[in-house]
Formats: sequence, C-alpha cells, structure tokens
Amino acid sequence: MEEKKPYIAMIIVQIIFAGTAVVSKAAFNGGMNTFVFTFYRQAIATLVLLPLAIIFERRSSPPLPFKLMFKIFMVALFGYTINLNMHNIAIKLTSATVTSATSNLIPIFTFVLALLFRVEIITFKTCSGIVKAIGVVICLTGAMVIAFYKGPHLNSFIHHHPILHGSSQNDSNITHKKWIIGTFLMVLAAFCWSSWLVLLGIILKEYPSWIWSTVLLNLFSTIQCFIVAITTERNLNKWKLHWDEELLGVVYGGVLVSALVLYLQTWCIHKRGPVFVAMFSPLALLIAAAASSFLLGEVINLGSVLGGAFMVVGLYCVLWGKSRERKNMNSSVEDAKDSISIESRGCIVK
Repeated sequence: MEEKKPYIAMIIVQIIFAGTAVVSKAAFNGGMNTFVFTFYRQAIATLVLLPLAIIFERRSSPPLPFKLMFKIFMVALFGYTINLNMHNIAIKLTSATVTSATSNLIPIFTFVLALLFRVEIITFKTCSGIVKAIGVVICLTGAMVIAFYKGPHLNSFIHHHPILHGSSQNDSNITHKKWIIGTFLMVLAAFCWSSWLVLLGIILKEYPSWIWSTVLLNLFSTIQCFIVAITTERNLNKWKLHWDEELLGVVYGGVLVSALVLYLQTWCIHKRGPVFVAMFSPLALLIAAAASSFLLGEVINLGSVLGGAFMVVGLYCVLWGKSRERKNMNSSVEDAKDSISIESRGCIVK
C-alpha cells in the first residue's frame, strides 16, 4: 500500500486540476479580474496551511537561512506568481479543455529540464530507457494532434447545463488572435510549472520539510500576487466577491489547489521526483473535457479525444519505464548487499 500512495495522490491531484480549469473559466466569464482571482486564491491557501504547519511542525521544522529563504521566494515568483497569472489569462482567452490539453506539455518540459539538472537520467541501452523516450514522444504527438487537428464535433448526450452555464456563448466571442495569445501564454505557463517542479525538487534536498516549504511558497506568492493585482486593478468593485462562480473559483483554487494539491505534489516530489509528478498531467485533460462538456457546455472535438488517447499511452509508457528502473535499482542494491555479506562471511571463516 505504501508504494501505491504516490499514485493515488497524483490521481487526486489531476482530478482537482481538471476542476480548476472549469470553475476558473466560469469565474472569468462572470467578469472577475484574473489577477485579483490569483491573489485571493493564494491568500486563502496561506490561511489554511499556516495554522496546520504551526500546529504539527512548529518544533520539528529545520532552520531556514536567509539564502535558502531567498531561493524559495524566487521559486514562488517564477513557479506560482508568474505561472498562475499567465495560466489564468490563458483560461480566459481560450477554454477549459484547451487549457488542460496544453498543460500536457509539462511532462516534456519537466523531463528535458530534469535531464539538464541531472535529476533524471535516460539510457538508450536499456529497455526501460527506450520505453521512457518513446513515451515522451507519444505525449508530444498527442499534444500536436490536439493543437493542429480539431476534427468533427462529437455530439453530447447532455444538452442542459444547470450548474455553470454561459461559457460556450462567451467562448464563441473569442477572436482567433486572442486564442493564439492564450495558447502561447499557456505554453509559457507550462514551462514555468515544469521549472517549478524541478527547482522544488532541488530545494527539498536542502529544506526537507515539505509542509513548511508549501506554506512559504504560498505566503511569498500571496505577497507577490497582491502587488501585481493592486498595480493592475485599482477599481475596488472588482475586488468584491459575490455568492456565485467567483467565490466558488476562489475557494476551490485556494483550498484544494494551492493548499491540498501543492502539499500532495511537494510530498510526491520528495518521494518519487519531479518527472513522476509531471507525467500524470494527461489525466486532467480527459477529466476536464468531460466536466467542461457537462458543466460549461463546451464542444469536444475528435482531435481532443485522439490526442488525449496518445497522451495516456505515453503516460503509461514513461511510468512503466520508471517502475522498471526502480525495480532494477532495488535489485542491484540487494545483490550488492548479498555480495558484501558473502565476502564478510568469507573473511570471518578465514
């Protein structure tokens, strides 16, 4: 069961991520400012996590030197403040399904960055290394299919969307230029997120407390997002929250995404590494496509279905390769221990 926990945690993460694209899109269609939305989301996450960290790890947390704190501050700026603001603008300019589809570039970026930072290795002389490389290529192929091939629309069995409605009408008003800009911003956001996954893995080696790391990332990003929001939006009416999709999106993003998801991701990076976390992102596409069709009335294209299928196949190829490498590494360690034990007994007999 201990081996399955990271898999279960990442499936939960992707379910929450899929819901994020849907509720955020509904909030932006209702007129909420994306920068204000991001600030509220981070602030709520900090208010949720800070008391928990104080209660459970007040005495066991390691010391935090200024140099390391500055590194965490920069990771929060690059991986959260810049990333989230670009991500939310991209959702507003495109759709929930496209946003989830474009985020599948995260495994590609993460794998390349992990290779550059020597966090991940790939050996083409082994079967597992070849399968991992093939899996990455298949994921990239799926992303290309979604980007360049729409295909015919698939008929939906659901024609009434009682929970969140009006998004499909708003999406029809998005110009082609805005769509391209939104897609480009989503690609940049995916790169920022991939960089965050790799850099956080490095920071956790210096500061292994993932609870306090999560709190500090949210705290710093809250301050940074407030500066961005107050600079870009001076109208106080835009800061007011109402009992509608706006409040739902803020609470959902703050409690489930910035708090729970960040904690689970940080824990999984600590246990299995950044590439393991990134390779689960294709699952969010399939969940988001179904949820956006049911809740928002978005049209699903054949290209999205085919691309999603490619990405899922690529996902399992990479996970199989990593699992095979992990088993080979464990067996090599066991063989080395047995060899040392035999040599030790031989010395004793002599």
